[in-house]
Amino acid sequence: MPERWTPDSWRKKPIHQVPVYPDLQALADTEKQLAATEAKLANENFTSRAAPIAVQRERERQRDQSNRDAGADIGELAQRTPADGKDFSLFGQSVFHLLETLGKPSICAINGFALGGGCELALSCTIRLASKTAKLGQPEVKLGIIPGYGGSQRLARLCGKGVAHELCLTGEMITAEEAQRIGLVNHIYEPAELLPAAEALAKKIIGNAPLAVKYTMEAIERGVEMPQEEGLFLEATLFGLSCATEDMREGTKAFLEKRKADFKGR
Repeated sequence: MPERWTPDSWRKKPIHQVPVYPDLQALADTEKQLAATEAKLANENFTSRAAPIAVQRERERQRDQSNRDAGADIGELAQRTPADGKDFSLFGQSVFHLLETLGKPSICAINGFALGGGCELALSCTIRLASKTAKLGQPEVKLGIIPGYGGSQRLARLCGKGVAHELCLTGEMITAEEAQRIGLVNHIYEPAELLPAAEALAKKIIGNAPLAVKYTMEAIERGVEMPQEEGLFLEATLFGLSCATEDMREGTKAFLEKRKADFKGR
């Protein structure tokens, strides 16, 4: 039986024990599948295939533009009331917050369309890679709504208010090249090279000291929301914590002995 996924299960697992699943389709062919995936995550019923160091593939379906929507079931959205609309948004935000705060890096590989909820899922990941054919955007205003899964907040923090305003107010899609230019994705690749590149990046991270990776993520994620002086104090505190780890002693010893470090996550 596959290991059952819970929010704490992957927070507690050493980073080098978290597998890479290149065929993960957390956001797959239809938006109904996305909703089902979110429900599984929220109910803590997703298996280890949802490991936080994972490659999330969005496959482009060959269909008319009219059949592509903004990241949710449009028929379902049309029935929303103010009360359950807010609940719907809070639910999605809570799911993506789990991904963002697992304490392990996540890599999103976008090969196709990442619109609305798809783009918001990508924004919740630690690092984003895209193929040259990828298209990204927040088209909710074209439906008379706004981003509801954190897009307005994470996009502004990642790319700046001006970029967030333009993408969210126009609802237009952008190319992978433009997404890289504005800092929305880190790198772009040919479609066939995307998943191998994402796996290679994940393996580079996994090869480092797990606690150092965790503390570095915390310093960046928390520090960016703080005044710089407070962020620097947080960095110094986490630096001190890292100096108390066995991995620090192993890493420095291995460097001096000119050998590969054997990190244990302690």
